[in-house]
Amino acid sequence: MENTTFLPVAGVIQRITFDASNCCRLTVSILTPEGITNVVITEDTYVIKEVRLRPGMFVTAFYDASAPAPAIFPPQYNAVVIGQRRPNEQMAFGYFDFNFTAADNSLQLNIGMSTEIVSSNGQPYDCPPSDKLLIVYYTSTTFSIPPQTTPRRIIVMC
Repeated sequence: MENTTFLPVAGVIQRITFDASNCCRLTVSILTPEGITNVVITEDTYVIKEVRLRPGMFVTAFYDASAPAPAIFPPQYNAVVIGQRRPNEQMAFGYFDFNFTAADNSLQLNIGMSTEIVSSNGQPYDCPPSDKLLIVYYTSTTFSIPPQTTPRRIIVMC
């Protein structure tokens, strides 16, 4: 898992289309700064907090960059994770090492006293979240390389 690259699709849900032939599948159209991107939600997608997705909701979905995707417009990806976020907030998803640095060196975490750390089922996570697959909620970063942040919330994917 630590070598897998997950890419985000962040924006506002415009439309949700249900698949009549498969009740466990739906397509979420997300308006991003680049335009509309369709994200497919299946029974394998982890929906953070099992939130009910609605048009107008700010979300970030992550997909496996190495997975095949159809060459269509608008782009369409199979979501691995999707979650609601605050309008001024960012999300990261990926493997973080023992120094809390993302595998792709895109972010380093400085865990603060106010950082909420929970497991994927919402229970408190009392162990160090290093060397794990993490979902991270944060607002701002430093201009260093890698950028550093003190996250608001960390979800550990056990």
